[in-house]
Amino acid sequence: MARYLVGSRASKLARAQMRQYLAPLRERFPGAEFTHRVILEGGDRDRRSGLADVSAGSGGSAFSSAQEAALAGGEVDVVVHSLKDLPTAVPPGLMLMPPPGREDVRDALCGATLAGLRKGARVGTGAARRAAQLRAVRPDVEIVPIRGNVPPRLRKIESEGLDAVVLAAAGLRRLGLDDAIGELLPLDLFPPSPGQGALGIQVRADEASAPLRALLATTADPAADAAVRAERALLAELHGGCSVPVGAYASLLPDGELTLLAQVSSLDGTTQLTARRTDAADSPEALGRAVAADLVAQGAHAVLDAARAAARS
Repeated sequence: MARYLVGSRASKLARAQMRQYLAPLRERFPGAEFTHRVILEGGDRDRRSGLADVSAGSGGSAFSSAQEAALAGGEVDVVVHSLKDLPTAVPPGLMLMPPPGREDVRDALCGATLAGLRKGARVGTGAARRAAQLRAVRPDVEIVPIRGNVPPRLRKIESEGLDAVVLAAAGLRRLGLDDAIGELLPLDLFPPSPGQGALGIQVRADEASAPLRALLATTADPAADAAVRAERALLAELHGGCSVPVGAYASLLPDGELTLLAQVSSLDGTTQLTARRTDAADSPEALGRAVAADLVAQGAHAVLDAARAAARS
C-alpha cells in the first residue's frame, strides 16, 4: 500500500479543506493511505502582530513557510493550502498541482449588509485589500483590525462590539457557516485576493514524487487552474503579497475564453485602478501579465509602494 503524509495548518478550516480534498482520492484509490500531519505556521503562533511583521519574521509567508519547509525536507509528501495564502514564487524543488475546482470566490459581509451598516459602523478585517475596498464604498466606516481563524473572527462581532466582519465566503461554506453570511459582496467592487476559494496543492517536483503527482492530477479542474494561474501571474507581475491591496478574479466564459478583472486600491480607498481583459484560456499567465501592465500604466506601482511603506511603518 502506498502511504502519503499530508500536511496542513492546524485551523478548523485547514482541516476541513484537507478532508474535503482527500475524500474523493480515498474513494478513488483505496490502495493508497493518506495520513494528516498538522504544521504550525508563524501566523498561527502569533495572532497579535501584523501579517507583514509575521511574514518578515518567518522569512516568507505567515501562512505557508513552515509547510513548504516540511515538504521540501521530506517530512510530508503533499501540503493542502488555501491558495491565496501562497506566495507567487514557489520554492525550488516544489510545484503546484492544478486545483480541484474552486469554492465561491467572493468576500462575505457577516453581521450586516453594506446598505444596512449604520453610519460610522465598526467593521473588522485584517486584510489591507478588504479594508481599502470597504473604505472606497463606505468611507464613513471604521475599520477594526482583527486576526485569527474563521470562528473566532465571527465571534468578535459580539465580543468586540463590531457591526460586521468581512470573511471569505469559501471558508464559511467549507465550515458549514453559510448562515453567518449577511451579504456576498459584488465582484466588481470587491474583487477577491488572487486564488481565493481555491486550494493550493503543493508537492515535490522530484522523480520520486511522480506516482503521487499522477494520482493527485486526477482531481484537476482545468477551468479553475487557468483562472488562478492568470490571477497569480498578475500578482507576481505587480510584486504583490498579503500586505498590498490587490484584487483579481478570472473566469472562463461560455465561448471558452478567459476574462480577468483586477483592481489596485490605495489604503484609504480614495484611489482605485481597474483593468479587464479577455484572451485565450490556453495562455493564462500572458493574460495576467497584460492586465498587470494595464494597471502599471495607470500608476499601480506608486499606489502599491505607498501601501508597502505603510505596512512597514
